[in-house]
Amino acid sequence: MTMNPTAALDVARVLTEALPYIQRFAGKTVVVKYGGNAMTGDETEDAFARDIVLLKTVGINPVVVHGGGPQIAEMLERIGKVSQFIAGMRVTDAETMDVVEMVLGGKVNKAIVNRINQNGGRAIGLTGKDANLLRARKMLMQETQGDGSVRAIDLGHVGEVVGVKTDVLELLLQSDFIPVIAPVGVGDAGESYNINADLVAGKVAEALQAEKLILATNIPGVLDKNKKILTGLTTSDVDALIADGTIYGGMLPKIECALSAVKNGVNSAHIFDGRVAHATLLEVFTDEGMGTLISHRRKGSA
Repeated sequence: MTMNPTAALDVARVLTEALPYIQRFAGKTVVVKYGGNAMTGDETEDAFARDIVLLKTVGINPVVVHGGGPQIAEMLERIGKVSQFIAGMRVTDAETMDVVEMVLGGKVNKAIVNRINQNGGRAIGLTGKDANLLRARKMLMQETQGDGSVRAIDLGHVGEVVGVKTDVLELLLQSDFIPVIAPVGVGDAGESYNINADLVAGKVAEALQAEKLILATNIPGVLDKNKKILTGLTTSDVDALIADGTIYGGMLPKIECALSAVKNGVNSAHIFDGRVAHATLLEVFTDEGMGTLISHRRKGSA
């Protein structure tokens, strides 16, 4: 079967547009956070897996960090346990922590690993407890009361990353494997912590000095007050948008981890809708990209 000339030109244009990006990013590390809300079915999940395999095939080193909030909520509902959130964080008692480990480290992690492998990759699943990959401590939160006093909030087994052991990740990347990380950390006494996947992805990207941090989620990007996507943002632009209230609420953890990554050695961070088929490839290999780009310099500047 012969491709018609118009279609052939379209394919050629796509391939030639991708070439300079393949050359630029060959040998570089890209950390991709794959949110649980972006896992919407076989078609999009297979598309994501193929994107990750293609990155590896052309010489880029992807590291996947995944979420799983909806999947955790579903399992908790099955056992009759009500999810409670404070400031966007799931309150995690000991029973909930057991469910988190089972769902993230087992069901979700292995499903992503399997999809990547079925699409020609060589993925290996990890949690932060493997080889002490993600060292963590209890996250401490405070709330200011109406009278000005401060109240401590106990979120249970909710943690924050205090260190990333990169040796195991570097070994896997050098051996042509694709690490897939579940965001469960380990404390000094061996205790488990449930950690926000955005925060884990950001810290892993910083530790590896990645070229890119990609947050594939269920939103199109950072929106202005008129609900239009903002892109080509500098770190100072983002600071200003937080200060004037444009960025608030549930977007803050994503933005803050992206901002921290760029301020700590990652070349750029990207936030886009991971439910769009092949969004990762469109971001990495096209001029227009996807969603919101955050970097030190405005796009196109010297």
